[in-house]
Formats: sequence, C-alpha cells, structure tokens
Amino acid sequence: MTTLICNCNQTMPLDPKALGAALDEDLSAHTTLCRRDAPAFQRACRSSDDLVVACTQESRLFNELSEQTEGAVALDVRPIRFVNLRETGGWGREARAATPKMAALLAAARLPDPEPVPTVTYTSAGRALIIGALDAAEALAARVADVLDVTVLAQGGRGQQAHTWPVQSGELVSLGGWLGAFDAVWRKANPIDLDLCTRCNACVAACPEGAIGLDYQIDLDKCQSHRACVQACEAVGAINFQREASEQRERFDIVVDLRAQPAFAQHAPPQGYFHLPQGLHSEAGLAAVLRLRELVGEFEKPKFFQYKQKLCAHGRNETVGCDACVQVCSALAIRSEVERQQIAVNPNLCVGCGACTTVCPTGALSYAYPRAAEQGAKLRTVLATYAKAGGQDAALLLHSQAAGSALIDALGREAQLRPKAVKGVPARVIPLPLWHTASVGLDLWLSAFAYGASQVWVLVTDEEAPQYLDALSAQMAVAQALVNGLGYSGTHFRLVRARDAATLDVQLASPPAQGVKRRAGFAVQADKRATLELALDHLLQDSAALARSAEAVALPAASPFGAVNVDKDRCTLCLSCVSACPASALLDNAERPQLRFVEKNCVQCGLCATTCPEDAITLAPRLLLSEQRKQPRVLNEAQPYGCVRCGKPFGTLKGVELMLSKLSGHAMFQGEALERLKMCGDCRVVDIYSNPGETRINDL
Repeated sequence: MTTLICNCNQTMPLDPKALGAALDEDLSAHTTLCRRDAPAFQRACRSSDDLVVACTQESRLFNELSEQTEGAVALDVRPIRFVNLRETGGWGREARAATPKMAALLAAARLPDPEPVPTVTYTSAGRALIIGALDAAEALAARVADVLDVTVLAQGGRGQQAHTWPVQSGELVSLGGWLGAFDAVWRKANPIDLDLCTRCNACVAACPEGAIGLDYQIDLDKCQSHRACVQACEAVGAINFQREASEQRERFDIVVDLRAQPAFAQHAPPQGYFHLPQGLHSEAGLAAVLRLRELVGEFEKPKFFQYKQKLCAHGRNETVGCDACVQVCSALAIRSEVERQQIAVNPNLCVGCGACTTVCPTGALSYAYPRAAEQGAKLRTVLATYAKAGGQDAALLLHSQAAGSALIDALGREAQLRPKAVKGVPARVIPLPLWHTASVGLDLWLSAFAYGASQVWVLVTDEEAPQYLDALSAQMAVAQALVNGLGYSGTHFRLVRARDAATLDVQLASPPAQGVKRRAGFAVQADKRATLELALDHLLQDSAALARSAEAVALPAASPFGAVNVDKDRCTLCLSCVSACPASALLDNAERPQLRFVEKNCVQCGLCATTCPEDAITLAPRLLLSEQRKQPRVLNEAQPYGCVRCGKPFGTLKGVELMLSKLSGHAMFQGEALERLKMCGDCRVVDIYSNPGETRINDL
C-alpha cells in the first residue's frame, strides 16, 4: 500500500510521522503533489501497490497524469483511491488536533472495495414522450430530437408550424414503469386529429367563436356547432365531431413531464422520468437536457437489497404484521403480498436508499452494496485507527455522497476563508460518506458505539424524503433509549439537520457523550439480529460496572425488542399466536398446555396480537437486562381436559368449557352431540359409529 499526503500548499497542518505510525507506513508530506511534487505521484503510479492519494480536489488531474505516465499501472487494473483530508478537518480551527481523524480516513480508504453484487439492467432505444404545453414541449424536443425519437403529448400551448415530430393530444389516463419500459395511456376525445392536421390554420381562421387555438384543439365549451371548421378542413379531413373517444397506449423509454403536477407523486420517481414544470427556463431543465441526450443504450445499477422471505414478519395467514418497509419506501418499489406471506420489491423502481433495511426488524431485507459486514469492517477500522492515533470521543458523521459531501466541503472552505467566524469540522468528528443516509440503521449504529464511537450522527439535507427522517428519528430514539438505559449518559444518536454551512457549523459544535470503557472486537454479521445481539451483549458486559437499578429498559414503540403480555383470563391457549409468530419467539409445549416465550427472538411485529381471537395479547417494547431474555419462559398454562371416554388429554379445561358454553344453545349440539364434544377426536368417531341411536344413511 502506498499513501501520498499533501498539505495543499501549506494551508493545512500534517504530521506524517504520527500518520505513518497509525497506518504502519513511512509517510512523507508533500506541498504541491499536483504540481511541483508530481514526480512522486508518477513513481507511485508505476508500483503495483494499491495507491491512496489524500486529495480529491485534483482527482481528475491525477487520473490523467497516471494515464500519461510511462510504465504506470492502468486505472482499470488498479484504480486510485482519493481521500479528502482538507475540507473534512485540515481546514478548520482544530486542524492541528485532527491527526487521528486523518489517520482514520486514510485507513478507511485502504480497505478493499465491496464485493460485487447482481445488477439491474435498463435498455433504452431513446423513445421519448414529452408531456406539456406545445410551445414548451417542442422547444425541448428541438434540443434532443437529434438523438431521441420524440413524441409530444400536447396539453395546450402554441405549436410551431413545422410538423417535425409526432404530436398526440388527449388526457393522460395513466403512466407507469421505469427507464426503458414506461407504459403511457391517454384518452383522445377532441374532434381534431393531430396526426392528420397539417397546421394550415384554416380552421383557426374560420371558427367564429375563436374556439380553436394554436394547439390545434377545439375548446368544446366555446364551440357553438357552426361547423365552419369542418368545411375549412374538408380536403384534409382532420376534424370529425362524430369521432368516438378512444384510449391509446404506447410504450416509451423516457418520459419528460412539463406539467405543474407530476404524474408520479412519490418522493423518488422512476428512473427515466423527469419532472420539469419550468421547462428549459431553469437550471434543472438545462441539466435534464444533457442527461436526456445520454439515455440511449444499456445501463446497469447494483441490486441494492437482499430479501429472505423466511425471516419476513410481514404476514401470516393473510394477516398483516410488520409493514414498515412498505410504508417507508419513497419509490413505491415495495408492495404487500400477504397472501404469500411476503413482500415483493421491484428492483427496477428501487433507488437504493436502504430505508427499508433500516426499519426491518428481522433483517429479512438487508442492504447489499455495500453489505452490512463490509460497512461494519469500515466502522471498526476507522474507530480502531482513530484510537490508535490517540483520538478520543469520536463522533461519526454519516452523510450522503452527494448533498452531504457538498455541504461538508462548503463548511471546510468557509473555515479556511473566514477562520474567525467559522470553526469547520471539529477534530473529533469523522465524516463518512454513504450511498444514502437511510441505508445504515440500528445494528450498525450500536456496533459503532460498541467499537468506541462516543456519538453517531446522521447528516440530513433537503434530499431525504420526509418518511426517511421519521424512520431515522424513530430508530435513533430506540438506540438512545437503549444506551441511556444501560447507564451511558449524554446524547449519543441524533439527526444533524442542515441546509447550509453556517447551520452545520453550529450543529457540529456539540459536547461528547459517555462512551464504552472497552472497545468491542466482534465483526458485524450478515444477519441483522445476530449483529444486534453481539452489540447488546458487549454493552451489557461493558455497563456492568455502571449503576443499573432497573431489570429492563423501556423502549419506544418502534423498537425491534420487547416482550409479549398475555391476559390469562382471556387466553384459552388456542396457540394460534404460536403458528403466527415468524421469529419463533412464541412456543408451545408438546407435553402439556403451555404458551412459552423467548424474548430475545421477539421482533415486535404484532402478528400474535393481530391473530389472537380473544384479544389477549399486547406488546411491551423493552430490553430485558437479565439472561432470562434468552431462555423460554411460560406466559400461560392451563389444566388439561381429559376425554370423558378414554381419559386422554386433548385440550385445555378452559378452552373446552368455553366451547361448551357457546354451543350449548345450538340445535345441532344437544344431548349426545353436546356430550360428544367432551371426547377426543378418536373417541368421537367411535361413539358416532357404535351408538345404536345414531341415524345412518341407509336408514333414510
């Protein structure tokens, strides 16, 4: 491994000796690695060792220089990894104390890339549908028609005279799909057929009411049925008032929607759909034109999720339990299939936010790129290196690769330019980029805390969907209640909400919270519940010396941990809850009528409470602090009811008595029939066939 560090023209302090000691590598500080010291970079390019460059500002230049260096290893064989040490702490008031953080960021960059995952493929031939006013739609079409096959669905406006591309008219009925597979349905009800219209304007001039505009459609509210337009268009035949309304369906690869109200209401619309209510008169519109011109060909993205149906607590017996993933998905990519005891995720609609994996209590949905184990290895490496370099009270700042990184960069620049007014990123705050801020949840937050992080913060900006913020807040409330209940003081988990550098500067200036005395060494597992158990076991052991007066920690309603309370007066031990439980938290006993419970397994999905016919079950979110949470305990038991004929137990006394009381007034269960209900299944059959008073079919 070769690591190159640069103090960027002496604008930030670097301690190569301390950094090298933390990374077990001899380091030299450069002043202008991208200029005068470039030969050092070129020498490193010729080596087959992995190469880390502590500069993101000039990453494009470094890549170009590598390609031009004779004997350099090709970038597709050995890509260069770039790390930002400047804005993340090198520029700021606490820059001289930021060496442990710099070492941690460099150590993270030295980790291997995530393992490859299956991909989702989109194929686009460039068939584009532009929906909107004719003038705006045709202005956009003129800029992309050389690379896209454009169709316009006119919604008013003024059209150009030249008939350059197909123009349709009508009301959009439905639009669904994704890049390469959009199905659009619109209803044509206007007397003028734009396919036939030559835009000669004869009808416009002939109409006495002015009911025909330059969108070449008739306003039927204004039309007085003079039919002068029909006569003017007789040679072309584009106007027919007797034409019946019809629906037209076509498939497109790309859709551009210029209307004020988008066709897709969700926060994350499908890929290939662009909503541009201001058309080309905005920065977004100009950027969309460039993006549209690139959307021809075959495209791939990672399949961001993995789903294990056997772990899913969504439903049993067509009864819905946990539907947190369905509710939180901002792309509407997840739907319920409760009849199949599962959910279904559409990988084409999934945008990779990972919010579903964060709220999933069982780990049935897990984030795949990078996997939890890979994220865990990064967290452990970062915090271990930070501690090795002498750092204390680390605060992890998880942020998005797009808006979050841009905001942190802006804060670093402000700290360099206005050091008296702006503090910059504190030395103890370690920014770590994520594909999306919602992709990391309770298991990794608690693991990071166990690894030695004093605090875990998530930076959110305007790009997150509202339901993501609600979900993250709820999960953080659970994490905070857990660590506070275990005796750790302070605020350890919170959302950092900021839209500008000034707000972020204030938000990051927070005091540390009490951390663990002994850093954990476990590895994050692929199974979410296994990771949570490892983290909890470590925290329970680490906090043993802390004052703990309670036997359990009360948790918020969103908790994936908790107990089940059973009203023994209502419960008849029918055990329907046992068959409904997807996590094997509720158990029966083959030897006697018992309902048992293993609290460690409970995910608080609520299927047991929903299934219970007597409404005898309630949930109690909590963390039991004793070893009893891992052992089966009896929630309810009853005296068995023995068959009145052979004595074999076949039910509970309470259950049989309840059945007898409910059926005693029924005409079908009188006399011997009622007495037969007190027998086991075998004796009931024997009694029916051996009873001489029983009516038989040959007697009829």
